[in-house]
Amino acid sequence: MQDDLLIACHECDLLHRIKSLPEGSTALCRRCNAVLFIHKKDSVNRSLSLSITALILFFISNAYPLLEIKTEGLYRATTLMGGVQTLYDQGFWEVALLVLFTAILFPCLEIISRLYLLLPLKLYKKPWKLPVVVKFIQKIKPWGMMEVFMLGILISVVKLVKMMSVIPGPSLYSFFALVFVLTAASSAIDFHSIWEKS
Repeated sequence: MQDDLLIACHECDLLHRIKSLPEGSTALCRRCNAVLFIHKKDSVNRSLSLSITALILFFISNAYPLLEIKTEGLYRATTLMGGVQTLYDQGFWEVALLVLFTAILFPCLEIISRLYLLLPLKLYKKPWKLPVVVKFIQKIKPWGMMEVFMLGILISVVKLVKMMSVIPGPSLYSFFALVFVLTAASSAIDFHSIWEKS
């Protein structure tokens, strides 16, 4: 890690030379008082534990039924991938691809990329291609729209309850928890400190 580094203010572009800060400290711009970065406490351990939790919840969310529907003696259970397949079979391939990428693929890549960064850092090693992986995480993060998908599921459940018996599956609860765990993992990770190791 370098003793000091140059960083530009995101608001006024003033260039600062900043020495390494202790954990929990905040660097502010001398000109406009904007936050340059926050050196988060125990970032690697907290981010790693939340990322491992997210990976477990992700597998549960994709392995078990999301919803179970009972109507007139008929029973049907569907998973996340089953929902994507149903949309595709009904001719809504654009929506199927959107759900596949935003609710399954991008969140999975984000979780795996975080673990790829954090596991070596926990062992005091530098991950291979660290800057590339950090940039990749920051680019795909906005595309993982699990909370929007979750909101859509909840609206659908409320409407279906009036017509048939809808039983939330284990996947629905784990998916709901996954949204919050991924948000917590995103706020816990300290990309600035990780950049310093590159």
